[in-house]
Amino acid sequence: MALDPDTDKHDSNQPHTVAIAGGAGGVGKTSVALNLALALARQGKRVLLLDGDTGLSSLTARLGLGTGKGFSGVFEAQFGLEEALVTSDYDLNILPGAADLHQCLDMDQREAMTALEALDDLEHRYDYVLVDTGSGTDLPGLHMVASAALACLVVTPDPESLKQVFSLVRNLRKRGYRRVPSVVVNMASGASQAQSIFQRLDGAVGRHLGDSLHYLGAVWRDETLRQSVVTGVPVATLPVSDPSCRQFHTLADMLDVRLSRLPPEKSGMAGYWQSVLRRRHRTGLQHQEETVERPRSEQERLSAAMDELDAILGQRLDPMLRYEAFNRFFALLGRNLDADSIEFIQTGLAAMPWEKMPPDDRQHMATHLRHLADQIAPPEDENPKPAAVPAEAPEPLFDRISLGEQERLVRALREQPADVSIDQLLRALASHGTDRF
Repeated sequence: MALDPDTDKHDSNQPHTVAIAGGAGGVGKTSVALNLALALARQGKRVLLLDGDTGLSSLTARLGLGTGKGFSGVFEAQFGLEEALVTSDYDLNILPGAADLHQCLDMDQREAMTALEALDDLEHRYDYVLVDTGSGTDLPGLHMVASAALACLVVTPDPESLKQVFSLVRNLRKRGYRRVPSVVVNMASGASQAQSIFQRLDGAVGRHLGDSLHYLGAVWRDETLRQSVVTGVPVATLPVSDPSCRQFHTLADMLDVRLSRLPPEKSGMAGYWQSVLRRRHRTGLQHQEETVERPRSEQERLSAAMDELDAILGQRLDPMLRYEAFNRFFALLGRNLDADSIEFIQTGLAAMPWEKMPPDDRQHMATHLRHLADQIAPPEDENPKPAAVPAEAPEPLFDRISLGEQERLVRALREQPADVSIDQLLRALASHGTDRF
């Protein structure tokens, strides 16, 4: 459905482009993208939402606006781009099939450029262009994130969600992405938990990647939001006084502030894909080939090795093969066992989800670690020196002196000066020997 001709004004300024991304399904990414787009549209912004998800997870399917017209049909010249648009509440325009943008890398360059030019013209009619990236872990999803001025990563308190978003940030960094992503914590029980989840993720990114993230905000877990997913009625269409609706308006305000602090955008999403297409055409590479024929740095080699190890260990694997892999890995660490290696091992142990381990296994691991601690503790001296025995207190001087008869004692006392102290007197008597008395 096309836009109203009266509002179809071409704006020379680039719209704000935001990619809503995350790990695998289940984190509420599509819900965040839809409600955030509706909140912006309700505030009077012109918003285009690109539906990068597929199947039952797509935006149009969730809203009951199913249509067979996606972006692939535009590439194939079956219909124009505006014919594929779907309009929702508050004049929010949705473009289905945005995941098919990646097909332009397989197409004839001239045909692909024609479709991308139409998308570029369409983008300039809006203030905001948001894209629900689908799975952000595959190559098309990574391209979708890179095509936007701002990546907004959705994460939940689930440890698996944290792991997947961390992997997404790592993969983006590997491919040269240098912008600072924003984070939205979804399904949080409150502000304290949301901040804690963000700090854990930001801390991991800082320690392992040397980067930082930006906290955009949080969406609280409540029954209204859960029911909206079931009924297909977005909470952003509820009265603004409703807490579930209001939190997305707050998130939209925070997004405005964040985008205002970023440098002006030089090109939109269509411009990004055009540049990728030109670059691929110049080099003659197929989009499936992601390797570069040049010596790889140590960082690239290590990252590639860890990705391969992650892919293998993430599958069902023969326990003996896993045992051999870990033995060899720790043997490699032990070749140069220094303070850094020890910290790596400590970090790895701390990152393990101990709370998910069965109690018996946890007890077995604790016993093993205590045994290991005994093995690596500083060895004790086989011939320890006997402990020093404190010397006995000296016997008082007056207990060792026998003064003899009284006459001799009187005579000895008379030989001493009048101002002699008791101690000096006793020592003088002792120096004469007891045979004098």
